[in-house]
Amino acid sequence: MHGAANSPVFAICYCVLGVLGVPANLLAIIILSRGRCGLSRCITFYLVAIAVNDFLVIVIAVILNRIGGTYFRFSLLSTTPGCTVTSMLAYTTRDASVWLTVAFTIDRFVAICWQSLKTRYCTEKNAALIIGIICALSCVKNVPYFFIHEPLYILDGVPWFCGIKDSYYVLRIWQVYDWMDHILTPFLPFFLILLLNIFTVKHIISASRARKRLRGTENREDQEMANRRKSIILLFAISLSFLLLWVTYIGRFLHVRITGEGYFTGLDFNDPRYILQEMTNLLQLVSSCNNVFIYAVSQNKFREEVQKLMLFPYTRMASCLKK
Repeated sequence: MHGAANSPVFAICYCVLGVLGVPANLLAIIILSRGRCGLSRCITFYLVAIAVNDFLVIVIAVILNRIGGTYFRFSLLSTTPGCTVTSMLAYTTRDASVWLTVAFTIDRFVAICWQSLKTRYCTEKNAALIIGIICALSCVKNVPYFFIHEPLYILDGVPWFCGIKDSYYVLRIWQVYDWMDHILTPFLPFFLILLLNIFTVKHIISASRARKRLRGTENREDQEMANRRKSIILLFAISLSFLLLWVTYIGRFLHVRITGEGYFTGLDFNDPRYILQEMTNLLQLVSSCNNVFIYAVSQNKFREEVQKLMLFPYTRMASCLKK
């Protein structure tokens, strides 16, 4: 996520992502914060935290880092300190987004599959504590990124743009950190999300079969079973979305480590390494911004609240005219 120039195609993609992502996440924050979606306070805590963090991802990683580095080439953001800080913050918000998704998945796993622990674990207090710990650890984990960059060149004593130091690929301590960084995001989160979703889906299917046996030959529609089917679809959507949007990131990391070629820092927009690198960054950012839509937009009450919020100016105007 370095503030380098982008090809016209990727520049447009980042602009579209910024234009759509900012109002979408603000809308989600407003609606979820009002607490009218029929969700528990614990779930709402997680969803609001994810929405706020994804909003920061859009602002920092997309608008400041990618769009700023493309359209404002010689602004403060393009100096080495500027793009170093924005890159570090972009990695921090990315990690927090991924691990908040993991935390919410664990919370839903406990609520569905571990009823004896549900009343003690799935609480507002625990949710707030876990969210705070994730945000704090994400900040601490990414502090070393502040020290891996060097200027691409120095003009009149001012360092411009960010390149990765050669020592990052040579020194053992940086190699260990790079492996740990990628294990923590996204290898471990993906493994946890996939594993917990498998257990949760298995539990839902078993419970549904038991409920069918208890109901016997009754033909009435079972609303609870319908809700469980929606849960299965939702869980599979989470797993597949995370897999598809992060698979290029994992492949790129393994390619860099195996071949030792390093990350691409040139300006040839037609170079396959550049295309792969930018596609990886783009999909990674999309992944950080779709969590709220996967979890919340599928809820009928959330969609109703969106409609009410969209119609609010007109209903307010009509009310004033009547008065």
